[in-house]
Amino acid sequence: MQVSRYGFGAAPIGNLFSAVDDNAARAAVDAAYEAGFRLFDTAPHYGLGLSERRLGAALAGRPRDSYTLSTKVGRLLVPSSDGGRDDQGFDVPADVRRVWDFSRDGVRRSMEESLERLGLDAVDIVLIHDPDDHWEQAVSEAYPALAELRDQGVVKAVGVGMNQAGMLAAFVRETEVDLVMLAGRYTLLDQSGAEELLPLCEERGVSVLAAGAFNSGLLATHDPAGTYDYAPASEPLLAKARRIASVCERHDVTLPQAALAFPLRHPAIASVVVGARSAGEVIANAALVAEPVPEALWADLVAEELIPA
Repeated sequence: MQVSRYGFGAAPIGNLFSAVDDNAARAAVDAAYEAGFRLFDTAPHYGLGLSERRLGAALAGRPRDSYTLSTKVGRLLVPSSDGGRDDQGFDVPADVRRVWDFSRDGVRRSMEESLERLGLDAVDIVLIHDPDDHWEQAVSEAYPALAELRDQGVVKAVGVGMNQAGMLAAFVRETEVDLVMLAGRYTLLDQSGAEELLPLCEERGVSVLAAGAFNSGLLATHDPAGTYDYAPASEPLLAKARRIASVCERHDVTLPQAALAFPLRHPAIASVVVGARSAGEVIANAALVAEPVPEALWADLVAEELIPA
């Protein structure tokens, strides 16, 4: 199974941080498809199912073999009478709540419900989502359940998606996952994924989808500001990002352009998944990745000890 070098991350169209209307969400997906993004990634967690519903509706009518669709398991959505708004970063009503469940039955139920929200009879990739505190059940129940679905041809590839590299490496060592999604741990500011995980994936033939290339926002503009890993960026990180931006300027490259190009320099990484909430953001990202980044930039960043050799 081949994936495009850049993919569309659908968390923002699940109203991540702030609301997006249905038309804007569809326009973002349409723009990604037209720009050549052929990997689309979502999850029940994103907007309490809203992201899956919107993504499925936007892709409906497109040739099914023209794109790769990824969703996740590990959080079931169950009815809630608590009312109010979601408290996990999405601007949606809290009419359902998330329940951690990495059991075999939970995985199968999650898959059935995701397919219903997506309006599809199959997805291409299924990832075990954020099992940080659920290793035993994830490796002993969730993974075997997904492997069974893969063996039956229900899904093409199975893996794990996390914001840390250590447990992903454990999954690669102890299971036969096809791929992992590594969020924020192989970027211009954090290369911890390269210490063990990426070499291990390269050795075992496990593909890596790199997410969080902007580290939640700090690298998203040429004048670094905002958040790092969804919290206010520290002064040392801001200073380092500004130094990187200064080196980029010498090569007529912007900081976000370099941030999107950097992960694909590692041979284990198959695709960079980039979230977007509007057609404008997609078009801007597509323009960034269309411009080549000179090798001399990476050499200068290494020379100034801003990235490893």
